Amino acid sequence: MRSRYSAFVACDETYLLATWHPKTRPSRVRFDKEQRWLGLRIKEASLVAPHDSEATVEFVARFKIAGKGHRLHEVSRFEKIAGRWYYLDGKHL
Repeated sequence: MRSRYSAFVACDETYLLATWHPKTRPSRVRFDKEQRWLGLRIKEASLVAPHDSEATVEFVARFKIAGKGHRLHEVSRFEKIAGRWYYLDGKHL
């Protein structure tokens, strides 16, 4: 989760697409040039045993657009494929 947040901050489309689950991966990622990321707080993460193939992460990411603060509060689902974790989807809270 933290690496994907960092990729959004850096507008690293290549990394984001590479870590997106093949079933839900968009053709491209659009970034808002006015958006300034301020921080990430992980609220909860499911405990993952070595044999688990699914996990969830609840987070709050803060950002500003045109000087106005916003929060993205989401529970993200991840799936492990061939030993690597991929972002599957998320539910906004």
